[in-house]
Amino acid sequence: MYAVIMAGGRGTRFWPLSRKKKPKHLLKITGER
Repeated sequence: MYAVIMAGGRGTRFWPLSRKKKPKHLLKITGER
């Protein structure tokens, strides 16, 4: 098991995947993009 900490910054790297309806801590980090 690996722990992944996604913190800091404005979060522009995950936009447009990360929005108010789906914050970046709920995004899948593996599989299809």
